[in-house]
Amino acid sequence: MTHEAKTTVTTAEAQAPETAEAVRQARFGQLPDRIRLEDMVAAQPASVPDPAKGAYNEDEWLVRYCL
Repeated sequence: MTHEAKTTVTTAEAQAPETAEAVRQARFGQLPDRIRLEDMVAAQPASVPDPAKGAYNEDEWLVRYCL
């Protein structure tokens, strides 16, 4: 089985090579603006902070069970 590449010629390319080059230059002639790294990253918390997380007292069991 052979692969045959089909090429299509647009009307601008058929009329004049200079016109086709100008169309390509206008479309692909410059790079897009740079995107800063800060704009690529969105920071979101993984979960809602637990207000009781730091409320544990290590000596609480002494007060509850030893007095």
